[in-house]
Amino acid sequence: MERALTSLCGASDDASGRRAGGVIAFAGPAGVGKTALLAEVRRSAVARGCTVLTARGGEQEQGLAFHVVRQLVQPVLAAATEEQHRAILGSWYDIVAPAVGLVVPKDGGAPDPQGVRDGLDWLVTRFAVQRAPVVMILDDAHWADTESLDWLTGFAPRAEDLPMLLVVGYRPEDLSADAAAFRRLAERQGSRPHLLAPLTPGAVGRIVRDAIGDEADEAFCRECWAVTGGNPFEVVELAAKVYDRELKPGSASAAELRQMVSMAKDSGLIERLERLGTSAVRLAWAVAVLGAEATPTLATAVAAISGGDTPDLVARLRDARILAPAAPGTGKPFEERLEFFHPLVATAVYRAIPGSLRVAMHGQAATAAIGAGLGAAAAGRHVLEMHPEADPWVVQQLREAAREYLRAGAPDAARRCLARALREPPAMEDRAAVLFELGCSALLTEPAITVNYLKAALEEPVLDPALREAITVRLAQAYGHSGHMEEAARIVADEARAATSARTRLRMQAEQFMWNAFRADEADSPARSRRLARLVEHLSGRGLAERYLLGLRAWDAVVRGESADSALRYAEAALGDGLDWTDDNWGFEVPVLVALTFMYCDQPGRAEELFHQGIAECERKGWRGSHLSFGLTLLGYVRYRRGRLGEAEELVREGLRISARVGASTPAEWAAVGTLVLTLIGQGRTEDAQRVALEYDYGRSVPKAVVYPDVQAAHGELLLATGLHREARQQLTAAGRRLDARGWRNPAFCPWQPQLARALALTDPAGAVETAADAVRRARQFGTPSATGQALHAAASVATGSERITLLAEAVSHLERSPAAYDLAHALVDHGAALRRIGLPQEAGDRLHRGLRGALQCGADTLAARARDELSAIGLRSLRLRVDATGTLTRQEQAVAERAAAGCTDARIADELGLAEREVARLLSTVFRKVGTDRPGLARAIGTGPQPPDDAPGGR
Repeated sequence: MERALTSLCGASDDASGRRAGGVIAFAGPAGVGKTALLAEVRRSAVARGCTVLTARGGEQEQGLAFHVVRQLVQPVLAAATEEQHRAILGSWYDIVAPAVGLVVPKDGGAPDPQGVRDGLDWLVTRFAVQRAPVVMILDDAHWADTESLDWLTGFAPRAEDLPMLLVVGYRPEDLSADAAAFRRLAERQGSRPHLLAPLTPGAVGRIVRDAIGDEADEAFCRECWAVTGGNPFEVVELAAKVYDRELKPGSASAAELRQMVSMAKDSGLIERLERLGTSAVRLAWAVAVLGAEATPTLATAVAAISGGDTPDLVARLRDARILAPAAPGTGKPFEERLEFFHPLVATAVYRAIPGSLRVAMHGQAATAAIGAGLGAAAAGRHVLEMHPEADPWVVQQLREAAREYLRAGAPDAARRCLARALREPPAMEDRAAVLFELGCSALLTEPAITVNYLKAALEEPVLDPALREAITVRLAQAYGHSGHMEEAARIVADEARAATSARTRLRMQAEQFMWNAFRADEADSPARSRRLARLVEHLSGRGLAERYLLGLRAWDAVVRGESADSALRYAEAALGDGLDWTDDNWGFEVPVLVALTFMYCDQPGRAEELFHQGIAECERKGWRGSHLSFGLTLLGYVRYRRGRLGEAEELVREGLRISARVGASTPAEWAAVGTLVLTLIGQGRTEDAQRVALEYDYGRSVPKAVVYPDVQAAHGELLLATGLHREARQQLTAAGRRLDARGWRNPAFCPWQPQLARALALTDPAGAVETAADAVRRARQFGTPSATGQALHAAASVATGSERITLLAEAVSHLERSPAAYDLAHALVDHGAALRRIGLPQEAGDRLHRGLRGALQCGADTLAARARDELSAIGLRSLRLRVDATGTLTRQEQAVAERAAAGCTDARIADELGLAEREVARLLSTVFRKVGTDRPGLARAIGTGPQPPDDAPGGR
């Protein structure tokens, strides 16, 4: 320990002043001296000027969420005002404050547990840096609440890189099965826990002689060692008992010594307590029941004794080594915290309370906790120990405690309270609400359990219509989030048919259309699309249900390959004044689909705005699970389609990291892996893409849910990139057959046709040309420059002769009018290479230089190397190009963009600015890629265009 503290505080001869933190764990059975050792660590750390944070797990507080965390951080925060707390926590305040016990509005949202853990990481890291060096001590970690232990286990590896030493003590035999990760904590830090050994005979002899005098002979001391096994707690207790009984410390007293050992344990301790009188016993029982909340005032109320007697009783209990001595500087006598002399004493006293009386005292403790303003969660711990008696007050307290736990990011603790409230049981008119709250508490962690509770809630005979609607929506979410899209759609369809309210019916129809859109096995997608189109014709976008339906219609237009203009009109109408990502009642699926609509319709800059807003919303509310994973991954997908491959990889890897917290083989993971694979292919890192696919078993099966990008098509593209043409054909053909059956024919949404054409080129040239031509027809119907350019590029890759040159030129022309930077660079390099082969070096050089610049801007190293090789083949040097990765428009680009946004033609812009028309086209091409839009979206993108007209479908 001294070496660790020296390393933490910095050795005097260390000129760098580096502080080395880490984790040290001490393990051993009860009474072996862990608490005494940690007390010495604390004393030594204080003497060295360290900031010390301490906490202790409590046997009675294991179910009190964040009990340990609050002990650690509240002393640091105690002297600050709420305004200072907000300044300290910053944007983490609303997420972390409930967990650390600060006052927050009751109507706040419920963060997910990972968001709270991330916030605690930030807070404690800040403490460690600002108050260095820091020593964090946790005693009795085996009794720490699950929420605190989960956080601590995840945070501990950081201690090595901080000026912080984390010291823990625990009993290995008392760790729960849920604490497996904590068991591995010490090993993960590079060393095993330090197992505390029993005292030696010589050490026992010194303790005995210090307690009863030097007359204790060697035989007597050795007998003390033998009967206690060298356990320090038992040795101290035995020595005190010998002193109290005035037993002669010689070998002749061995038999009596053995009898006293048994009395020094549970039964003897209780006898010692009982000799202090009934009032002292009741006060000790009250302290055992109250646990960490025990103060003289509360203990007096729970024990039902006279307050005037309490100081004397506390003193007697301390003299008898039942209660621990008062800590120095504890303030007013009736506000000090009462603790037992040792955790073993606390356990013995609590277990000695008669069962029925213990239950009654917990009831009194609950009332006292409420009266003292400790909150519903503190009272709820005691209510959980009471017998069910159909008491409405109990149900009310447990529901309030559950709300507090959810607000603190502790859904498991909330579920325990609500399950107990259900057993009380609640009144008939409240039973459905309790079942609903119970189901919602398990939605993020155990959706299968949620289903059972919500189905039971729907079967209740007394059910308010508004509550029935909320239950149905959550039940559908639970089915959908656990992969049962068909069941989710069926539940809301049944409710829509049974609804007597037009508003409820429309809401259920919106949910039904949404869940069917995400089903990979939907039987008749075209029929659903027709029903959706008919329904949306009459909607004005006044309420959320109508706007969600308009958003679904926009998405349906995209995947079916209808015109991009119509999809954008519906998307604008759906947005209205904004769509929330974290609205529990509506979900984030439709807002995501609306953002993706803008991306596929060649307005990725607009899509990025929406994804940034959604990500920020998730982070503000502490939602750091699948919602945030999807947001980051799909933002990366937008960057990938814009050709910003390095940024895309960074975002997607972060999304993939977060998805691992949610679980394996989830839609969040499939989306992240697929996007990462495509990004790596674009960068020319095919082997890396293969490794990622192999690590996650990507492409081996088709998910039950619709995922973007399509798993089968993305895997087919990977196979094609690695030269496995036959396998690629099989995957891409299967993807096309599946998507065409649904009427999803847009190559911008899923480019299986362009990739299949390339895969067919060697074995079936005619089939390749036909497949590519059909992709071009479909792309032209959708009407975006990027989709058309990509399809034309694929058609050129399977064409020959002059037709190839013509198709490449047309592909470049379309892609120049799009925000798809990588696709343009790729088409330019291919066009330049083709021109070189027919003997047009000047034109080839122009295309290749532009393609090289674009490839470098995109981070497509393999494409850039190919462009350099082609330039060398025609005798041109690849000049060192200055790559502008800022995205800021130059003055000339701004001038061209403003005129184009105002509706000027290229010819008029050229005339006004004194430029060649071709130069205007190139400048606009750069603008489209930097801003992230095509020409129709340019006015809004640069802030000069009007808002959507009021008479647009669903207009504001």
